Amino acid sequence: MKKIILGGLLGGIAIFIGSFIFHMFTPLGTAGIKSLPNEEAVTAVMRHSISKPGLYFFPGMDMSGSMTPEEEKAWTAKYETGPVGILIYHPVGESPMSPRQLIVELCSDIIAAFFAALIISSVSGSYIVRALLVALFGVITWMSLSISYWNWFGYPGTYIIAEGVDQVFSWGLAGMVMACVIRPPTKG
Repeated sequence: MKKIILGGLLGGIAIFIGSFIFHMFTPLGTAGIKSLPNEEAVTAVMRHSISKPGLYFFPGMDMSGSMTPEEEKAWTAKYETGPVGILIYHPVGESPMSPRQLIVELCSDIIAAFFAALIISSVSGSYIVRALLVALFGVITWMSLSISYWNWFGYPGTYIIAEGVDQVFSWGLAGMVMACVIRPPTKG
């Protein structure tokens, strides 16, 4: 169990460092992200109109699920006409990379890597097989989350591809570290 815990810890740190390298030292870290045109005018309206932080979807709809057929038809027409979007909004600013954010990110990476460590601890394959198995976690997370964001919410394709590269690179790095620490189970 010590090797699994150590593997999860080191794997999580590897994911954190890999993602840090990816976002801070490559142009892919900002791929598909644009600055808001006419930002001052738009944010002035937002400050005046939106008082609570949240995840906003527009055009808005009755989220209780009790729309009449006429209301649903009107909403669909608004959606088809546009504009359509999602806004993550915080009316009060904060540090762009606060210690809290970095700690939460590191902890979530370590916990995720711990689950990967549990899985590869029972795999009797070679170093390469076990490292690639962990790298597949990057593919799985990318496909199950990022592709959905592209499909349903219209995230830019370049952003989604960059996310895939980040996930596979970071989890691949973790796999190389974890496969060194966590040896295959012995037979017998």
